[in-house]
Amino acid sequence: INNLKFITDVTVPDNSTFLFGEIIDKQWLVENSGTCNWDSGYRLRHTSGASLGAPEEIALYPARAGTQATLQIIFTAPFTADFFVSEWQAFDGNGVAFGDPIYIKINVQQ
Repeated sequence: INNLKFITDVTVPDNSTFLFGEIIDKQWLVENSGTCNWDSGYRLRHTSGASLGAPEEIALYPARAGTQATLQIIFTAPFTADFFVSEWQAFDGNGVAFGDPIYIKINVQQ
């Protein structure tokens, strides 16, 4: 059984404010709450909202079943003043989505 449980935002609380073009180091603490270890076939994919300059897919941190992991994505604030959300989902080696989605929610100002 594959599962990902969101625990907390390590960096960038919801509604944090950034300036145009600012680099954003977003980290989430999650738990591999399933029974399968996450290996190189596991991916984290952008599923909705703004990509904020990040790749559409990255490797999911390798984690043994029952352990915690910190996931990290480097984003770039757009050159538009607005609120942005970028949502991401874990996928197994067969392309099946699982677990809690994770997201970043920011306010960008000039």
